[in-house]
Amino acid sequence: MNDSNWLETIGPILKHYQIEPQFVEDYGSIQKIYSNKGTFALKKISPANGTDFIRHVHFLYQKGFNRIVPIYPTMDGRYAVLHGQYLYYLMPWMTNDNRDPQSHQLFRELARLHTLSAKEITINKEERIEHYEKTIQQLDKHQEFLDGFIDVCERQAYMSPFELLFCLYYNEISQALRFSKAKFEEWYESTKENEKARMVVTHGKLSPDHFLFDERGYGYFINFENATYGSPIHDLLPFISRTLNSGPKRSDESVDLVYHYFKYFPFKDEEKLLFYSYLAYPIPIIQTVEKYYRKQRPKNEFKYVKQLQQRYWHLKNTEYVVMRMTEIETQQQAKEAAAEQAKEGAQEQ
Repeated sequence: MNDSNWLETIGPILKHYQIEPQFVEDYGSIQKIYSNKGTFALKKISPANGTDFIRHVHFLYQKGFNRIVPIYPTMDGRYAVLHGQYLYYLMPWMTNDNRDPQSHQLFRELARLHTLSAKEITINKEERIEHYEKTIQQLDKHQEFLDGFIDVCERQAYMSPFELLFCLYYNEISQALRFSKAKFEEWYESTKENEKARMVVTHGKLSPDHFLFDERGYGYFINFENATYGSPIHDLLPFISRTLNSGPKRSDESVDLVYHYFKYFPFKDEEKLLFYSYLAYPIPIIQTVEKYYRKQRPKNEFKYVKQLQQRYWHLKNTEYVVMRMTEIETQQQAKEAAAEQAKEGAQEQ
């Protein structure tokens, strides 16, 4: 950004903070401001997100959650400045030199954020039934599609490379889909009479890139523009799913992160069932197969085969995490049952 451009764009905004810019580095939606009062980060967002964003940040401050990069008020007390088509807010610039590669501090602070903002809300039973029926219908449609496509493939005199690979993967995709459906049905059966559900303020775009460290090693969240009230699952699920989008691996690190989070914000049994269902849902690989099926010939077999292989690795990585977590839960339940039996035996004596 040359001098005339940033002075014209940034200068009027920073006047609201009585800051005189000396130099600006452009990082897309964030500008690094060197000024007479220090170094700052100026972020621009859509005005449509501004009201909710500021409200959620204020709410978390009031609840005592201070692990959000501070947002500086203007001289007249506003926390954002509308300029042109964007809303701008100002923060201190953090160097992020003490990044935690395993994200343990991120998950601990996420659990604290969820703990401080948790509240019980009343659930509309009709909406729950509608959600259940629509989801089951969608899962059944996916299974029908998989069954239909494998029939098409097996009737071919010569399968394409993609069709052959899909046939090899079909059973495992269907198994994941059935597991997801079974856990969803368990969730519904255990909650259909519940009148309350737990909601928290979710970050909305959880990522190591949105958790910065200061010079003391303390971590702070940034990028709260997508924050909303919802299930805590909505923060964990995309993060874990992204970490599993790689080559084949036994991701004990992902299991460790989830249980590190559970130490500070334990999920209820029904929340775990829903988490397992959503995590196991093999939607990425199903979407790849659907795209291939709908694509008119000629088809780029190499591209689709490569994508199918990547989605299969994601499915298998996810399968390991889900199975490992359910195994841990089973072991924990067995221990608790044994302890209860021992307690009852001691009381009888």
